[in-house]
Amino acid sequence: MALFSNIKKTEDAGKSPAKRTGKAAAKNAEKNEASMKDLYKAGAPSVKKETGAAAITKRAGGSAYRILLKPLITEKVTVIGTLNQYGFEVAVRANKIQIAKAIEEVYGIKPVKVNIVPVKGKSLRYGKTRGRRKDRKKAYITLPKGKTISVYEGV
Repeated sequence: MALFSNIKKTEDAGKSPAKRTGKAAAKNAEKNEASMKDLYKAGAPSVKKETGAAAITKRAGGSAYRILLKPLITEKVTVIGTLNQYGFEVAVRANKIQIAKAIEEVYGIKPVKVNIVPVKGKSLRYGKTRGRRKDRKKAYITLPKGKTISVYEGV
């Protein structure tokens, strides 16, 4: 087997990619090259690897929907709604500054105050099987007087 694999490699070495893999593969290669050229023409910025809270903002690409996961709809949130406060479930690694920027980006209102509550996941058991719920983070946002957001649309 080893003898035949060596011979095949030396025969294919002199051939172009179109001959080696077929015409269809050559067309796909041309399409890929064209798309890469388009990327370089657009001048796409290089992405540096970062960790932690700063990486969430960079990965979001200006989109706050990776930070604000969903609005909280509970009795407590409806009661504090009279005080112009709203509750959201947010990304576990997000900080107060990122949450404030995300609220401003999505709703167009700069919050006055942001409070964060980390919630540990509970231990669960179904018969013999043991498990654990995911950790999560809640954020309570206070808006300026006279400003409101419509959180309950589509609920």
